[in-house]
Amino acid sequence: MSSTTHLHSDIQQNPRAFLRQLFDEAVKRALPLHNTPAFLPKPPKGRTLVLGAGKAAGAMAHAVEALWPEDAPLSGMVVTRYGHTPARPEGVPERLKIVEASHPVPDAAGLAAAKEILSLTQGLTQDDLVLCLISGGGSALLTLPADGLSLAEKQAINQALLKSGANIAEMNCVRKHLSRIKGGRLAAACAPAQVLTLAISDVPGDDPSVIASGPTVPDATTCADALQILKRYQIEISNDVLTALQNSTWESPKPGDAAFQRSKVHLIATPQQSLLAAASLAESKGLRAYVLSDEMEGESREVGKVHAALARASAKGHGPFLKPCVILSGGETTVTLRATKTDFKKREGRGGRAGEFCMGLAQALQGQDHVWALAADTDGIDGIEDNAGALVTPDTLARGAHAGLSLDEHLTCNDAYGYFQALNDLVFSGPTHTNVNDFRAILVL
Repeated sequence: MSSTTHLHSDIQQNPRAFLRQLFDEAVKRALPLHNTPAFLPKPPKGRTLVLGAGKAAGAMAHAVEALWPEDAPLSGMVVTRYGHTPARPEGVPERLKIVEASHPVPDAAGLAAAKEILSLTQGLTQDDLVLCLISGGGSALLTLPADGLSLAEKQAINQALLKSGANIAEMNCVRKHLSRIKGGRLAAACAPAQVLTLAISDVPGDDPSVIASGPTVPDATTCADALQILKRYQIEISNDVLTALQNSTWESPKPGDAAFQRSKVHLIATPQQSLLAAASLAESKGLRAYVLSDEMEGESREVGKVHAALARASAKGHGPFLKPCVILSGGETTVTLRATKTDFKKREGRGGRAGEFCMGLAQALQGQDHVWALAADTDGIDGIEDNAGALVTPDTLARGAHAGLSLDEHLTCNDAYGYFQALNDLVFSGPTHTNVNDFRAILVL
């Protein structure tokens, strides 16, 4: 008991540092080099082609280069987000091409990369192996519009979806049906070669068909589903897109399609694994750790309010959880942009899901004593900003008021970055070279 008391005292002295340790531990558990060796096959009779896309694609490519036998043929390319290519490990030869493109809205560089990746599949035989390295972010990075659809229109639809509050499964359903490479089409292009997909999950439920819009996985959704989603969120589309979806012109290959007979998928890192790693660290320091779920969805600020209710009850000694404890959760929440530049000092709000969660959490905690929290995206980037997330402390609201900040106004404008920047409570990690989505930790002492 004395050991637990000592550790508890250390954590009390610097709860911010402890929460950051939990985040770092969750990220470490999801790094490609730690997770790839168990899933790599033996070299095939023919050649090995590596293709991939996502925020972790660069690190995944480096892992394959480091682990693949030096005397076995290896070639290919992957595309990752701008600034997300890690430094090449010392002594690892460059055997794969890594290019960068825009995320979350696709650009011409992503279009060029997708075209090149698709062209590399030509001439494959049944003796060849295609290693597909897939992680979150691949939907935007691997952009190849369907026949008759322009990049500009696809960009506009993508931007509208990002602002709409649609969840990741809904967004990726639409993306799959506006693409020539996602929704299983890349696997179809690789036939008759063997296709092995190594994926890092960033989606609730770890459904491979949703991760990066499932370029190598059968798609059970339909053009009709995509059209219904576009109508639900009132996304404007041209008559040509409407007609193509109505007529199922852009339908994706379905489960049972012969194209997937030699295709397998392995999840090499998942959100749950990272949450359990953080929980293990907390328990090693004498704290109880409760993992709520790795599949949480919904409006970020509302999810924050639910977490606040649990934390407040636990802090008062009558909650579902016994203090001292850490409450952990993951998933992919959403932010619906409702404000305009004129709503708040003529500035457009800045921030992502993690920051929005923290604003909702702080508002509902109302300065609750003995409760600290960190929320961050495990890829190191919250939305399109340079921070990973933010911190909430018992005096967040008091410090905000002293600085002349209105949390309500910042919530109205989705301006989490501005609010927590003024409090020096943004969390920075830089690109982590992996992505298992949202990480949230609430410390109740």
